[in-house]
Amino acid sequence: MDGALSRTCQKLWGGRFVEDVDPDFHGLNASIDVDKRMYAEDIQGSTAYAHALCEAELLSQEETQAINTALKQVQAEWESGEFVVKQEDEDIHSANERRLSELIGDVAKKLHTGRSRNDQTVTDTKLWLRGSIDKLLLRLRKFIEVLVVRAEQEVDVLMAGYTHMQRAQPVRWSQWLLSYAWYAKQDFERLLEVRKRVNIMPLGSGAIAGNPFPIDRRSLAAELGFDGITENSMHAVGDRDFVAEFLFWSSLSSVHLSRFCEDLIIYSTREFNFVQFADKYSTGSSLMPQKRNPDCVELIRGKTGTVLGKCVGFMTTLKGIPSTYNKDLQEDKETLFHTYDTLYRMFHIAEKALATLKVNRNSCKSSLTSDMLATDMAYYLVRKGIPFREGHHLAGKAVALAESKGVSLQELTLQELKTISEAFENNVSCIWDFNCSVEQYKTAGGTNSEAVQRQIGKLRSWLLEFPPEG
Repeated sequence: MDGALSRTCQKLWGGRFVEDVDPDFHGLNASIDVDKRMYAEDIQGSTAYAHALCEAELLSQEETQAINTALKQVQAEWESGEFVVKQEDEDIHSANERRLSELIGDVAKKLHTGRSRNDQTVTDTKLWLRGSIDKLLLRLRKFIEVLVVRAEQEVDVLMAGYTHMQRAQPVRWSQWLLSYAWYAKQDFERLLEVRKRVNIMPLGSGAIAGNPFPIDRRSLAAELGFDGITENSMHAVGDRDFVAEFLFWSSLSSVHLSRFCEDLIIYSTREFNFVQFADKYSTGSSLMPQKRNPDCVELIRGKTGTVLGKCVGFMTTLKGIPSTYNKDLQEDKETLFHTYDTLYRMFHIAEKALATLKVNRNSCKSSLTSDMLATDMAYYLVRKGIPFREGHHLAGKAVALAESKGVSLQELTLQELKTISEAFENNVSCIWDFNCSVEQYKTAGGTNSEAVQRQIGKLRSWLLEFPPEG
């Protein structure tokens, strides 16, 4: 076809135009290559809407049956790969309606009665996102489950805990794992809240003013599995807050994943050597034969920036749009689909890499040094009746003394410690046991073995509320 699109390719909106669409503009305007992904949701919404039109006596039973039968055929063609997208198909809505007309003729033209692509596209998007959120919830649940399983299996492993990337206090490896399980649980719960706002039906809002026909929107919502309906037609067709909220949720969740991955990248270095990734989640160097690169987690860390960029980009698109529907909103789906696909893969690979991760117990143990027990020394003095702030100061003086002598804190003699405080006695030696150190943190949330087991128990009980099959 040369020049403008042929007038034989009738647009859903083309009656008032005397000129054909410029093919270059058609290429910019068309979204079929992106939104054809929602073919099933578009058919689901159309099937339910046909039933609503029938209930409103705008379609006969025979016409409704013909539409439903034909829509099933259209869906089968998409699923088998036989559906042929034609040049005039702007989007999934026009493609499905065009094919429906080819199958049943003028009856198909009745399906759009009272419906606009404005309320149709946002309904399709919500249906698609609802299903995708459910898949993400299962993926996230599995990630949490692997964290909990590893924490339970390796609860006896002690390692250096870090603040400011400096050795701080002894902790359990399980305490580190569970810290990210709690992040992921919060992400899961936030996503459930996002789903609630996604699951409000806009269909029946028309283009801007509403639907002039007696469509039972609440019954339609129930048929489509929505929890409720939008209460303002102008808000309904222009609202993409649910997309923005999902994009923000994705950004925050990926940031949590990125921090998890950054820890593992550091822990996998030869300098730390706490963990080693399985060969199938590592890569090598094209030049240096000895290299083992943790690319699985580096990619997750890198893709976090892409996810965040998609969120910022869409928010920038939204900020200048006047009320109700504008074509700028068509940009929501490419951003939404890309973010979902990326995040789903990120969680999946993080889960697999973690499940096969090797923990080097000896390296974790070797990271424990007596200077990390300086706080325990302050606590020792507190138990001798010395105020904590003074005990902290005295322990600091002991650290300085050890450094000046070039020895470890543990190597200071009792006589040397007594030059700092007469409160030090022979039993000061009890503080140099790393197991005793972690076991003193018995309060809820601590790294004591029983406290860690309580965390595991709470997370396991919570997981039971959300079976893996939904």
